[in-house]
Order: sequence, then C-alpha cells, then structure tokens
Amino acid sequence: MKPEPCFPLRRGRNLLIATTIVCMGAGAGAADISDSTMEIYGFAMLDTGYQTKQNDPAWFDVLRPTKLPSFEDEFGVDGHWFAGVRQSRLGVKTSTPTSMGDLKTTFEFELFGTGVDAGQTTLRLRHAYGELGQFGAGQTWSPFMDIDVFPNTVEYWGPNGMVFFRNVQVRWMPVQGDTRFTLALERPGASADGGDYADRIQLQGVKARFPVPDLSAEYRMGTGWGYVELAGIVRYMEWKDTVPDLVDVSGDAVGWGVNLSSNIKMGKSVLRLQVVYGEGIQNYMNDAPADVGPVPTGDPARPLDGEALPLVGVVAFLDTSWSEKMSTSIGYSGLEIDNSAGQSPSAFQRGDYAVANVMFYPEKNVMFGPEVQWGRRENFSDGFSSDDLRVQVSFKYNFSHSFGGK
Repeated sequence: MKPEPCFPLRRGRNLLIATTIVCMGAGAGAADISDSTMEIYGFAMLDTGYQTKQNDPAWFDVLRPTKLPSFEDEFGVDGHWFAGVRQSRLGVKTSTPTSMGDLKTTFEFELFGTGVDAGQTTLRLRHAYGELGQFGAGQTWSPFMDIDVFPNTVEYWGPNGMVFFRNVQVRWMPVQGDTRFTLALERPGASADGGDYADRIQLQGVKARFPVPDLSAEYRMGTGWGYVELAGIVRYMEWKDTVPDLVDVSGDAVGWGVNLSSNIKMGKSVLRLQVVYGEGIQNYMNDAPADVGPVPTGDPARPLDGEALPLVGVVAFLDTSWSEKMSTSIGYSGLEIDNSAGQSPSAFQRGDYAVANVMFYPEKNVMFGPEVQWGRRENFSDGFSSDDLRVQVSFKYNFSHSFGGK
C-alpha cells in the first residue's frame, strides 16, 4: 500500500507531533500503519480488611516483614482496619510489524506510592519498555527475577523471599519462546546500613558510587510440564569517604546472586517454586533491607569496612483453578540475612510470609474473595520478634480494549 502524503490538517502542537510520528513510520520500507495494534488495559481494585497487630503506617495495606515492629509497640497499638485502591492499574501496549520483526512497547502505571510517596495513592511508573527483534530497552522486569513465580494472591507486595525488581536496562534476547535466554545491563544501585556506627562523624561524608552497570542473565528451559529457570547477577559497589581527615572508610564490594525457579503443572494446579542465594543483592529482593553492612576493623586509620550481606530466599506456592468460577492459592515464603558484626542488635535478620485464599469469578473480568495473611520478623541479636495476622477481602474489575490490526 502506497503511503499517503503527510501534512497537518490544522494548526496545533499536539497534532504536529502526532503527524510527525506517523510520517516517520510512513517512509520507504515501513509497514502499513493499519497493521499496528494498541491495547489499553488495567483494572480497578479495592483491598480492605483487618490487621490484628501493627506495622509501619506508610505500608498499611501490605504485609512486609521488614516493616513490622523492631521493638515493642514501635507503631502504636494493635488492631487496624485498612482500605485502599492503590493496586489499581492502567497500561498501554502496542505492536507494529517491521522488517526486523514486531516492534512492541509497554507503558504502565499503578497508584501505589513508594519512596517519598510511601503511603500515598499516587501515580507510579511500572513499565516503560520497548523491544524489536532480539533487543529491548527501558524499564521492565529484571532478567534476574521470574515473574511467573508470583502466586495468584491479592496481598499487593507478595512473597518476601522472591526476587522482584523492575529495573532500567538494555537487554539482548537471542533465544525467545518457551525456552529462552536473556542477557542485560541494568541500572546499578544499593543501600548501606550504618548499624551501631550510623551516627559517627566518619560516616557523614561517605557517598555511594556505581561505576559500572549490573550484569544479569537468565536461561529458561520450557517443558511439557512447565519450565525450569536459572538466573544470575553480578554487580560492583563502591563507597567513597569525601571528608578529608585522618580516617578513611572508603571501600568496595562485589555483589552476586543465583536464582533457581520453576513452575510445575499438576492437573488443575501449578506449583510455583524459587530459591535464591547471593551477597549484596537485597535491592533486587521483594522485601529486604540494606545490601551492605558495617564491619569493625580495629584499625584507627580505617575503623570500618563494608560487607556485601549474604542472604537466602525461598518461595513455594500452590495455585489451583477448581473451575472457571473459583480458585485457591496457598503457600509460604521466607528470607534470611547473615548480618554483619557492626549492625545494630535490632537490625532485620529473618522474615516469614504465608498466605491462603479463595477467589471467586462470578463474571468474566470480575474477581473477589477473602485472603488470610501472616508475617513474622526476627531481629539480629536482641531476641525481639514480631508478627502480624490479617484478613483481607479484595474486589477486582479488569478492563481491556484493542485497536487497529486487520
């Protein structure tokens, strides 16, 4: 089909931009624009329920063991009713055929505030990603994680021992399909725990530095009964003492991790499994604290060093679809950290997470049901632990509409 000449029909900055984009795609060798498709999708969701204990109020509607109290009544009194719509989501996906294969993009937001917006209902970017052929770029799931391990539960944050991270990256995907291989360079980043030394003047001028990107890779072998996936990551972290004095606490560390995961089909059920081990990979985990912890050296000229903290995480969930109208999910996840000698006695060491639910689907794109959630936190060395038990009921209404194509 011969492209029509491109020109704006009337004045207006937005129309000029849109016309320019169409014209860029209408050059020699471009696919017919009518072959492109776009899907607008998302859902409106309400989470409401009762929390028998307490946690950080900025995380009132999720169960994160790291946000449970680190000492008695840290967050007030027990017992809270919670409700929110922060899981609600909106996204756009496009696909355009080209001579190099389909050009695919994803642009997706939700309402769950984190960081400076923790506890707020506000727009938060999930995915801003595109791929063409064997290459992709933007923000999306890290190859080090396996999103298919996430169970069919309604608690928003999910299993604490799961690798779960959307990161900015450039990736190469030479093998695609049920069996696949991916290699990526990801945006680096980490956090440190000053521990018992956090208030010392020597640490006030210490600044993190990440001179190279994180390197991650995954290989998934698809089978008739499911798949097995092995993923890995390696990263380099530095911290520089920028205050000129007689003490220098600069240092560096190498973080690394190995993640083995699987989905096993068993009739109407799917068993979702994962085990991860590594050092200094906490920011890739779904619910973990600092990547680096302090270690006293006994050297007056360099009293502290940093250590990439080892961790192990596990996930085991069974999802069962009893019929088109009902499903259940039950399982456990855990995370344990090998703390450094310089961390505070109240530092997070271990978290446990368990969920069981019954979900109902009265109509297509409608889901509701109750879920029981339990979590537990254990401190490093002061003997304190805390737990939480919740009952949550969620209502979810999906929507999706596609445009274009032939």
